[in-house]
Amino acid sequence: MAELFKTLPSTSRPPILCALAHEASSVGALVGAATMSQPLVPQHPRLLRGINPVTANRSGREIIHSLTSAHVARVIQDAIPHSLER
Repeated sequence: MAELFKTLPSTSRPPILCALAHEASSVGALVGAATMSQPLVPQHPRLLRGINPVTANRSGREIIHSLTSAHVARVIQDAIPHSLER
């Protein structure tokens, strides 16, 4: 859990996690959610796979990223709006 929350301060990762909470996606699909250039996006799902909230499966030439469980999706969906409260 601590590792997951350590990933949230990066402004790039919460949008990626939110996108994955809605549906499994390729890096190409995550580019729009991450609002960064395509060459920078793959490092974020890779880091998230390393701490386990994200998993990856190959589909042909693409790697499809998804959250490891519905519990992770709920944590993300609850934590991000809460972090925006002042």
